Amino acid sequence: MSVLDILSDEERLVVGTVHEFVDKEVRPVAREFEHSDTYPEALIEGMKRLGVFGLAVPEQYGGTPVSTPCYVLVTEELARGWMSLAGAMGGHTVVAKLLLHYGTEEQKRRYLPRMATGELRATMALTEPGGGSDLQAMRTVARRDAEGYVVDGAKMWITNARRSGLIALLCKTDPDARPAHHGMSILLVEHGPGLTVSRDLPKLGYKGVESCELSFDGHRAPATALLGGAEGRGFGQMMKGLETGRLQVAARALGVGRAALEDALAYARARESFGKPIWQHQSIGNYLADMATSLTAARQLTLYAAREADAGRRIDMEAGMAKLFASEAAMRIALDAVRIHGGYGYSTEFDVERYFRDAPLMIVGEGTNEIQRNVIAAQLVARGGLDA
Repeated sequence: MSVLDILSDEERLVVGTVHEFVDKEVRPVAREFEHSDTYPEALIEGMKRLGVFGLAVPEQYGGTPVSTPCYVLVTEELARGWMSLAGAMGGHTVVAKLLLHYGTEEQKRRYLPRMATGELRATMALTEPGGGSDLQAMRTVARRDAEGYVVDGAKMWITNARRSGLIALLCKTDPDARPAHHGMSILLVEHGPGLTVSRDLPKLGYKGVESCELSFDGHRAPATALLGGAEGRGFGQMMKGLETGRLQVAARALGVGRAALEDALAYARARESFGKPIWQHQSIGNYLADMATSLTAARQLTLYAAREADAGRRIDMEAGMAKLFASEAAMRIALDAVRIHGGYGYSTEFDVERYFRDAPLMIVGEGTNEIQRNVIAAQLVARGGLDA
């Protein structure tokens, strides 16, 4: 049974179209773009033409919505070509979901039609320089006055921040609230005076697409920028959004792992030593077997979480499991691909070194894997067990 069998005919066509786009337009140029850290403008435009930025937007707002399993497989295809492209639409999708679940009708009509076409791209801003995964310790504050909100603070590691016209900003609208998360809200912020993208952060991998530091210094946002129109709900809203975000990161890991496996398999079949293809040496064959098994298990775990999401169930534990397992699997698969390539695996003339540099992002991004384990354990206790 193919994983595509769980999709409708229309969704299989969507995944197939993205697969063809990756093979014809992405893979031939990804290495050059990645090594020069060049923003892939033409590839982003291609994603817009394919409707990739509208996969989470309903038809009434101009989108082409697909099931969550289809979204996972599209993300995997993009990451198979170049993980940065999948990152370019990750936060955008989370913001679209936030608007759909919690936005006012005015907010939906203002943003979703332009987000569906990619004319307006969106990102989310959570992490702060001194906070990391401890979101409740954030210091970015939005104070209400007669004209709306005045925002002060800083955010870190914000993907697409320079090129996104809309930022879903998690901040404190009541700094004195206890517990702290009761005072947190999401503001839909647009670029303007008082908001500075201060620098693009240098990275090991994940090149081409910018990750930035943001500075808010007296930035003004209207009262209508408050997501859903009610203060104090931002933490819960963002935690729900991160369920989608963690599925997306898991799917990126699938793409990186799959690319590494495919390259390693092709190399092991073509390369000979001691008079036979190297895959026939037991040590190399064992690597390939373990890589394929891990990737298959990671994909099924991620698709399971995606189906649970579409069933309307809470998936913080399931998405955390998928992100945890898939990201760790991608890291091991990428390392084993380097081993199989031998010296060539350390060469920038082969793509496996890129997979090895890209894979760690999924381990630390969207909540570190240590945080995922905390979430999983807490939910096991709260639910009374795995199958309770």
